Amino acid sequence: MFPEIVVTATRNTNIYTVIAFIGGLILGLVLALMKLSPVGPYRWVATAYIELFRGLPALLVIFGFAFAVPIAFNWRPPGGSAGAGLIALIIVSAAYIAETIRAGIQAVPPGQVEAARSLGMSPVWTMVSVVLPQAFRIVTPPLTNELVILIKDTSLLFIAGMALGDRELTTFARDAVSQQANATPLVVASLMYLTITLPLTRLVAWLERHNKRGR
Repeated sequence: MFPEIVVTATRNTNIYTVIAFIGGLILGLVLALMKLSPVGPYRWVATAYIELFRGLPALLVIFGFAFAVPIAFNWRPPGGSAGAGLIALIIVSAAYIAETIRAGIQAVPPGQVEAARSLGMSPVWTMVSVVLPQAFRIVTPPLTNELVILIKDTSLLFIAGMALGDRELTTFARDAVSQQANATPLVVASLMYLTITLPLTRLVAWLERHNKRGR
């Protein structure tokens, strides 16, 4: 299995995770701001999106974007099956990240906003320069947890059908088990996941202690 499990499967797992997390973070921030907007339609759209994709299994969404959506709309996803799966992961993770960011924004003391407005800051500049930096500091541990969850959720991409060069850890291990009739590939893939996730879970614990000391 070496070095392919490292240079191909583990690398792809990390790449898929980073793409899904950055895309989910950007879309989640937009949805969080829409849900807190005083404009009714923005709130309704954001709420409907969040409730829909938090209520659906990620596996079902990936399957839909990999097979149902291309057939229904005659649409070829960029990146093929891997691209369709990544779009689905971005859409699902954005729903969870949006709620995390919204909670962080609402946790910022109202006095911070009032002080900024009294200094003549516009609502947009107050949000960008005062509220969001404090909100992201508050939600850094749960966002890191979301990153860990995304690492494991990349294993669901197998349902989309991956090309040899696009395989992540779970698909790589499954193929190796089928070829060699041996369970060792699953153990090796598990160890690869642990080498990625354990440092991140330790980072979450450290960030929580650090934020608690800061407060």
